[in-house]
Amino acid sequence: MTDTTLELRPEILRDTPKTDIPPVEKAISPVERIYRLGFVRKALILLVLALIWEGYGRWLGNPLLFPSFSETLDAFLGNIASGVLPARALASLQTLVIGYAIGIALAALLTTVAIGSHIGADLLETLTSMFNPLPAIALLPLALIWFGLGQGSVIFVLVHSVLWAIALNTHSGFRAVSNTLRMVGLNYGLRRLSLVRHILIPAAFPSILTGLKVGWAFAWRTLIAAELVFGVSSGSGGLGWFIYENRNQLETANVFAGLFTVILIGLFVENVVFATVEKKTIRRWGMQH
Repeated sequence: MTDTTLELRPEILRDTPKTDIPPVEKAISPVERIYRLGFVRKALILLVLALIWEGYGRWLGNPLLFPSFSETLDAFLGNIASGVLPARALASLQTLVIGYAIGIALAALLTTVAIGSHIGADLLETLTSMFNPLPAIALLPLALIWFGLGQGSVIFVLVHSVLWAIALNTHSGFRAVSNTLRMVGLNYGLRRLSLVRHILIPAAFPSILTGLKVGWAFAWRTLIAAELVFGVSSGSGGLGWFIYENRNQLETANVFAGLFTVILIGLFVENVVFATVEKKTIRRWGMQH
């Protein structure tokens, strides 16, 4: 009987590629390594926008109409040093936090009721369809009649601007949770609030976080708009009232400084506060790469 075993020739063995050797990664230059950082790219975008602002302001040459970035920065630092802008920003943020917290609490209550019964879901969907398209600032005249010239009227419109966005996104996130996860929670004996807390909230948190971001944006611009129109109704007056006062006095650089403060606070909340929450929850739980 002949031997049918095939033997590879030495040249074939020599030319056979070895698959167990890991590929050599291409070295990354320091510039490319820095460019891969997200905050560096965003800082470059802000720098380009500031240069465009400065160039247009200098080309126009009319500080009363459009101050340059350097003039706005001087006014911003001057109002920071005098303590005016910090006091106005603190007044606005105090009102915002109260309205935002109440809106979150009411949204949590509504979505918990909606997830527990068909009537609750129909109630939430009906209320959201009715009131979510209604601009919050349009309710301010009524709020002034009901709550008077005080902080309560502004808080009322803030709650309206926050409530429906958060409730809608949270309810959509709850409905998107798979039945498998729900059954796992039920098998562990979780019911109602415990099921919402341990199963539904972690699974739906990306949608909840989106609702929190949208609610924050709505509340922030509603607050500034309310202070611009009815500035004294927010108590001591916030950033919107600061902008309104300086507009009447034709202090355009201070107006831009107030708008610059609004933008900085928005950037801080979005890129620091919400980004930190996202890293500690969504990415940690493996819901986002």
